[in-house]
Amino acid sequence: MSQIPFIDLKAQYKALKPKIDARIMAVLEHGAYVNGPEVVELETKLAAFTGTKYALACASGTDALMVPLMALGIGQGDEVITTAFSFIATAETIVLAGATPVYIDIDPITYNMDPKKIEAAITSKTKAIMPVSLYGQMPDMDAINAIAKKHGLHVIEDTAQSFGAKYKGKRSGSMTIAAGTSFFPAKPLGCYGDGGAIFTNDDNLYKAMKEIREHGSETRYYHTRLGINGRLDTLQCAILLAKMERYEWEISARQKIAENFGKAFASIKAEGFSYPKVADGCESVWAQYTLTVRDRAGFQKRMTELGVPTSIHYPRIMPDQPWYKENLKSPQHDWSQSRWAAENVISIPMYPDMDEATQNKVIDGVKKALGV
Repeated sequence: MSQIPFIDLKAQYKALKPKIDARIMAVLEHGAYVNGPEVVELETKLAAFTGTKYALACASGTDALMVPLMALGIGQGDEVITTAFSFIATAETIVLAGATPVYIDIDPITYNMDPKKIEAAITSKTKAIMPVSLYGQMPDMDAINAIAKKHGLHVIEDTAQSFGAKYKGKRSGSMTIAAGTSFFPAKPLGCYGDGGAIFTNDDNLYKAMKEIREHGSETRYYHTRLGINGRLDTLQCAILLAKMERYEWEISARQKIAENFGKAFASIKAEGFSYPKVADGCESVWAQYTLTVRDRAGFQKRMTELGVPTSIHYPRIMPDQPWYKENLKSPQHDWSQSRWAAENVISIPMYPDMDEATQNKVIDGVKKALGV
């Protein structure tokens, strides 16, 4: 049986081919492959889109989290509160900065950080909170920001999966002192390699992050701080500029597909089954469409046999990852909801160019795999 794609980047390229090709050719013609004019053009459009004063294009979503931590002076002896349930880059950047990740549990409905767990994790060493907007939906940012303000902490939003999402009308990336997103190809807005961006409204922080991104240089060969090589190359910026021309449409298309899936799955009463819910006041960009099932291995096997691919985001919580478990002394908290999610979540195909026939095949596959 032929298998549908989990994400169809070829269909997206076909729809945007003339614009993407023209953008790439323009870069090949002018030859400014690093720090070309498309970099500033992209940053301007990213900032306008998110409603922030500044955007900094950078080499990856990982750098997009690492640079703000460095710029804020977070390092040795500091603690950063984050979720237990995310891709490892969230914790990785905290450790690379020299700080210690302090993991808290998630809300089992949205899979995002549970704000009610934050204050119990705050110590004299806590310097920041790093919430992750998982699967395309932002967490309760008002609650998180209120706690941070009360305790004098920075908030750095990990928006790797939520570029374009909204919380009470505000875009992901615009509600904290700094936020980092990813343009990995499979993300809602993806380039054709690794890439990312950082957002801020703070003038001084922007200046520091811009210098850190470029080897810590204030001007060429004048290095005022420790930095990294975190630039995003011009070709990737050109590709993203072409893709941004229809990104609002893609968000809307994802939301319509998610609505269709939700209507189809609402009547399923299988034990252990749930489909994603969007919290009041939130708009998701549906980076993943993630179910929970009781017998995940069996469900995944049946879906494969039916020609419907699946993926698990994520099968192990960050504090249980071998290196982190063996080498870090992170404070222990209750991560039962996160572990439950890691054992039960499974994502099904979701991409904006998915036609109705493919959507129906996915829906039928889920129902057959569940035996309903």
